[in-house]
Amino acid sequence: MLYHLTGIRQRFNDRTVLLIDHLEIEAGRIHALLGPNGAGKTTLLRLLAFLDAPTDGLLQFSGRDVGYSRAELLHLRRQVVLVDQHPIMFTTTVAGNVEFGLKVRNIPKPARRRAIDEALETVGLFRYKQAPAKELSGGETQRLALARALALKPAVLLCDEPTASVDIENQAIIAALLQQINTDHGTTILFTTHDRVQAASLAQRTLILENGRPVPTSHENRYTCTLVTDTNGTIHYNLHGRVSLSVYADTTIHPATTTGQVYIDPEKITLSRHEVQQASGSQVIGTIVLIMAESGKIRIVVHVGVVMVVLMDRTAYERQRPAVGETVALHFTANAITLLEQNDQRP
Repeated sequence: MLYHLTGIRQRFNDRTVLLIDHLEIEAGRIHALLGPNGAGKTTLLRLLAFLDAPTDGLLQFSGRDVGYSRAELLHLRRQVVLVDQHPIMFTTTVAGNVEFGLKVRNIPKPARRRAIDEALETVGLFRYKQAPAKELSGGETQRLALARALALKPAVLLCDEPTASVDIENQAIIAALLQQINTDHGTTILFTTHDRVQAASLAQRTLILENGRPVPTSHENRYTCTLVTDTNGTIHYNLHGRVSLSVYADTTIHPATTTGQVYIDPEKITLSRHEVQQASGSQVIGTIVLIMAESGKIRIVVHVGVVMVVLMDRTAYERQRPAVGETVALHFTANAITLLEQNDQRP
């Protein structure tokens, strides 16, 4: 395990902003870090980049306890690079920006030239090599920041919202670059994002922070919703104002409107080709964005207006063989949906 965090607490003044009892981050994989603003994502990145020391707790890297002496921090920081959401470019050329970190590390000039060219080729900026860095667009600046990091050949690449401030075209380019860096170099990558679709399609593991604490990934199928129960016992769910479900529950339920949060069990969602209709329950139509093995089952991520995770057993998966990019139907029954928090609005 590359990182091992135990009893980590980070305080600023009198406020605790991060509280992690236990967290492990595996080497060689892409990890997505999700959570609302203020959840502690950037604080965690700074700890993992060895830029800050935790108030309390133990941080281990590559099986060794992290010490915070100047010599040890210098050694650790040479293995990890943090790319900020809004990277600052030096007032020099594109090549000069990539060269800076190499100079600091006393890399010989011929090796610096090779590293610069390779990094700029990788991110698609070689033709801008001698252009002033300040003239690049937002997306190009983010790609240059990746080139600066890539030239240093880090073991770990930490990216804070790498696609948040760029256009759609550069979002796709940056996501592809992260995948390429991980595949070609075995670099461990952890990136923060608010985009659950991007996290699902790019990362092999998703970490979620809420109020500074890790929460189970089952929260991926947790949605804010409005529920309306009609006189026939059918509950109408409106998830995040974007997806509607209508599921028969119990004819004894009285009409009511409720707001709250629901959790949809990924093992109780049935998937089929979208042209197949189901007589009971409810269905929504979506597109598969990710398929991967997980704990003996097949994890399928479907975008239905919100991101929804389905866990299929291998037998069902082998029988249907759904594919990424395919349009499918997801079917629900009442026992698949659990109301977690509610605010009854009945008069």
